[in-house]
Amino acid sequence: MRGGLTRRRILAAGAGLAVGLVAPAVRGQGLPRVLVIGGGAGGASCARTLAEAGGVAVTLLERAPRYTTCFFSNHVIGGLRPLESLQFGYEGLARAGVHVVIGEAVAAERSARLVRLATGEGLTYDRLVVSPGIDFVPDAVPGWSEDVAEIMPHAWKAGPQTLLLKRQIEAMPEGGTFALIAPPAPYRCPPAPYERVSMIAHRLNQVNPTAKILIFDPKDHFSKQTLFENGWGKYTNGMVTWFGPEFGAADIEVRPETMEVLVEGEAEKVDVCNVIPAQQAGKLTHLAGLTDATGWAPVDPFTMRSLADPNIWVLGDASAQGAMPKGAFAAHSQAQMAAAAIRRDLFGAGDLPDHYSNICWSVLAPGDAVKLGGIYVPRADGITQTESVISAAGEDAATRQATYEEAQTWYGAFTQDIFG
Repeated sequence: MRGGLTRRRILAAGAGLAVGLVAPAVRGQGLPRVLVIGGGAGGASCARTLAEAGGVAVTLLERAPRYTTCFFSNHVIGGLRPLESLQFGYEGLARAGVHVVIGEAVAAERSARLVRLATGEGLTYDRLVVSPGIDFVPDAVPGWSEDVAEIMPHAWKAGPQTLLLKRQIEAMPEGGTFALIAPPAPYRCPPAPYERVSMIAHRLNQVNPTAKILIFDPKDHFSKQTLFENGWGKYTNGMVTWFGPEFGAADIEVRPETMEVLVEGEAEKVDVCNVIPAQQAGKLTHLAGLTDATGWAPVDPFTMRSLADPNIWVLGDASAQGAMPKGAFAAHSQAQMAAAAIRRDLFGAGDLPDHYSNICWSVLAPGDAVKLGGIYVPRADGITQTESVISAAGEDAATRQATYEEAQTWYGAFTQDIFG
């Protein structure tokens, strides 16, 4: 880890809760080759950590030349920051010694230790790190597919979808209805659908205060529920209504052509519908045969090494590792463990971290944020949480303001440490 956001600072937070296609052998002749697929919080962190430690030729493969963080994208929807503030290039990683390749992996030939690109070219490796994020489970919400995402956006992969949803919300008719279809667990960033509702309510209070927000949720409860519900009570003037499975929200269908949500067959007309479907590990993990029947990729909790292939590590949202939630902070922590484990595997020496950490901030309104985090340890049956911290329901305004500022500071330091 470099200056800025050091590992010590990350663990303290958890406790307090030139781009081109060149074969890897061209760089670092004779060094072990580590190929990292996915340039988000997990993959980019792991690639940088390995490159800065030296002795390894590291290649990062990423589809797009700029990365847009999904974390903090709700703040864009709420009008708190521009999308451009969430976008980062890979020049910093290149300066750190990572060979960055912009391209798409379409196959992994594990026996040959080769990843095939959409161009037909291949990248070889000695060790492979896969951090592809999530994809959606097909037909998880009847009537919805990515083909209709321009009508009913998901906005669960940040970028154009984020701005589309923001525009739709701001164009709602006076007194109109916004619906959010929440996903079943597990999914990327457990509190995020409900922070999104908070941010949408904030924006609607400015431009459409008589609008209403309906949440259809297949889960009996959700992350930070009391904190979010208290926030909605304080800031939204009754705008938000949550429906759980006892009210039919586990039986949802959508009709994009008529902008209807069907709840147990009964149609509800809406003006904007944000569909966040059930999720699974990113496509490459399936193509590489790294996933199991759950749709996620099982890993060794002590190292993040794939249980399907000893030469592959799986990080972040795509992994099935135990109790850690899927999110950027967790992926970063897992990346540090994986980097240490890969170096020990290659060189036969080096200590592994004794725990993982995670923390997640959620904004209820500008100047009012809450957090949830913990310390996690690897055990034979999976990663287990041993310590936790969560904001209290009765905190005063000064504490919430401090948490809000802490979140902004963390985002800047975290992204600088990875991409700067």
